[in-house]
Amino acid sequence: PQRARSRIFTASSPSRPSTACDASYGRGMGLIALIAHDEKKSELLELSRAWMPYLIRHELIATLTSGNLLRHRLGLEIDCALSGPHGGDLQIGAMVAAGDIDAVIFLRDPLTPHAHDPDIQALLKVCDVHRVPLATNRATAELCLSALSAAEHPSRHLAVLGDDD
Repeated sequence: PQRARSRIFTASSPSRPSTACDASYGRGMGLIALIAHDEKKSELLELSRAWMPYLIRHELIATLTSGNLLRHRLGLEIDCALSGPHGGDLQIGAMVAAGDIDAVIFLRDPLTPHAHDPDIQALLKVCDVHRVPLATNRATAELCLSALSAAEHPSRHLAVLGDDD
């Protein structure tokens, strides 16, 4: 059964998704967050292009700049939170804490300082606390999407290790 989803959108249009990043809920299974630092936007585009058949079957949310990029370059239907430095990472973190997000793909650049690093760390922490799959680089994003895809197909088997705590 689908659970009710809280909605968090840009300040420019608080009652509905921004017109730049608009999507309809309920067109697929699960809500996936897609985020990338500026230095990793091209990787997010490549990843999303490669996984397009999977992603279009799911509800998607992103921070504003990442979402607009995916919408305009790939035509993905995607809802947007605020830009990361303006609170978007925290908005997505709140959705994780509320149980609304099933996976977070956050291609981050750990070598570049970010003024909103405390927000980034809070998002990473809330994913750990609530046991939400989190990928922070292309390799783990591929593994995460592969596992989620395999879990949707009963004919495939996925071993989950370390899940007895």
